[in-house]
Amino acid sequence: QVQIVESGGGLVQPGGSLRLSCAASGIIFSIYNIDWYRQAPGKQRELVALITSGGITNYADSVKGRFTISRDNAKNTVYLQMNSLKPEDTAVYSCNAVATWVNHKYNYWGQGTQVTVSS
Repeated sequence: QVQIVESGGGLVQPGGSLRLSCAASGIIFSIYNIDWYRQAPGKQRELVALITSGGITNYADSVKGRFTISRDNAKNTVYLQMNSLKPEDTAVYSCNAVATWVNHKYNYWGQGTQVTVSS
């Protein structure tokens, strides 16, 4: 059974920090690219950050310089360190594990974790 579990969300004041975790089981974690998405009520889902199986990273312009994505394959976990948080960062954050193997695309989503940035 494949399971993707996000954690680390919560309520934080503007300027604060949170570290989100995306923990996977039931997959060969090291071969998967991991994408972090977020979606606020009434808004389109947005790709925030990604990290490839080889460790290459990319970020949305809105979070560059503030967010850092990393992975620890020994722990089957990807992290999203979020600093200098703004109210507009408020959203449900979800991770998506993606890999292609034997010409078939595998894609697994977590349930999401709520991040609220408010005074």
